[in-house]
Amino acid sequence: GSDLGGIWYWNRYPGARVDSEYLIYQLSLEELWGDWNWTEKFPSRQELVKYFKYVDKKLDLSCDISFDTRVTSASFDTNTNRWSVFTNTRVTVKPHFMVLCTGYASKPLFPDIPGLGTFQGAMHHTSLWPEDGLDMTGKRVGIIGTGASGVQTIQEAGLVAAHLTVFQRTPNTAVAMMNERPISVAMQTKMKEEIYPVIFKRREQTFTGAHYDLLPLGKFYDMSPEERYLFMDESWKQGGFHFWLGSFSDMFFDQKVNDEVYAFWRKKVLERVRDPEMQRKLAPEKPQHPFGAKRVSLEQWYYEVFNQPNVDLIDINENPIVEITPKGVKTQDGMVHELDVLVLATGFDAITGSISQIDIKGMDGVAIGDMWKQRGLSTYLGMTVTGYPNMFFPYGPHGPTAFCNGPTCAEIQGNWIIDCLLYLRQHNYSRIDATSEASEAWVKRLTDIFSKGLWYHAKSWYTGANVPGKRLESLNFTGGLPLYIDLIQESARGGYAGFTLTSDTDTRARL
Repeated sequence: GSDLGGIWYWNRYPGARVDSEYLIYQLSLEELWGDWNWTEKFPSRQELVKYFKYVDKKLDLSCDISFDTRVTSASFDTNTNRWSVFTNTRVTVKPHFMVLCTGYASKPLFPDIPGLGTFQGAMHHTSLWPEDGLDMTGKRVGIIGTGASGVQTIQEAGLVAAHLTVFQRTPNTAVAMMNERPISVAMQTKMKEEIYPVIFKRREQTFTGAHYDLLPLGKFYDMSPEERYLFMDESWKQGGFHFWLGSFSDMFFDQKVNDEVYAFWRKKVLERVRDPEMQRKLAPEKPQHPFGAKRVSLEQWYYEVFNQPNVDLIDINENPIVEITPKGVKTQDGMVHELDVLVLATGFDAITGSISQIDIKGMDGVAIGDMWKQRGLSTYLGMTVTGYPNMFFPYGPHGPTAFCNGPTCAEIQGNWIIDCLLYLRQHNYSRIDATSEASEAWVKRLTDIFSKGLWYHAKSWYTGANVPGKRLESLNFTGGLPLYIDLIQESARGGYAGFTLTSDTDTRARL
């Protein structure tokens, strides 16, 4: 990228907007929120870019960043205990420690459809949208995919396109965003005096790092049907992820509970969609997967788009895409859906793809992507990998990542990594490497927790199921943020238990 922002540098597609509330989608350093004010409850991409520029100005970050540079490979030298990091600009650096802040969604996934490169109109993946934008006004627009970026692009295209064709594999169980704009400066000023410090502390106490939390297991059955209905109705009215991540934790483990939550969600959606066929496709009576076991998206007027006469919804389970032609998308029924613009809202090789796309070789000379592919994903504490010493990664594989508010997770793991590096420096250690025993125990704990839920009942990027040929396994820690914090701090308190520490004199400490 040419500027700060990470995913928000690249998220330029129409309607790009964060699905976390501004209260928690910011860094907790007081100097970064004391004189910053948001304009919307769920900030747009444009406002987030301004925020990153503000952060840069405050902390003077750009002076230490190489922009327009791609890391192509890295290898570890056991003699010097240093990494050699190679780039596409031919610049090579040799740090003692390498921290991969690659996020979980930086490797776009393109569909394997015959003829994809033959389309003669404008075709873009949502994560690689033109910097100058693309005007869809009066155009025939086709959108493949109905995940988060698909939902947001569909909303915008529906406002201006001459005709919109949506190709859907799985209905998105989207919930209402309930965005508020503008947010008054006076209200934010008062909140900074009283609420902000409380919220930042509260983030570490909730399952997802938000300022609200799931109800305890069993609470669903403690309520009468009427009480449950009223609770779900109130959660719905609050908007955002309250209905999903501020509701019944039982829904992730008990199919009966999940069915009741889904039925409530379906009722809300059917009220907004008029055509029975559209209702069947968007909110089927029998869901394709448990509610919430696949990433829920936030929407504003998504369902109303499908009431428009110029909008078609193609269920590609019933009528698969056969090929892309120069003129558009051909489906199994023989019809060519002629298009001027084709949008690929097809997601990412998430969680692991961000790291495995770099040719990172550890002590045995094996690329990390090859190792994970052959043996399965393995990490320790969701921040390190055995055999790849002095390498850390926040907000990545086997962390709370997809189940955690981004800034919360980045700060918790970032602080842990900083503390670890300070400990190594203070104790004259030049190498840290997770033991295989600790890594195996971590993977087992993580898998056991994940297997108790309904997650495997959904074809989701949570398990890698969205990538053809990718091993199906838990890619995230789903035990909740408080447990995760306890486990990583337990290691730190024990002098970084689960790691082998090597000093400059080559004296090994196995902890």
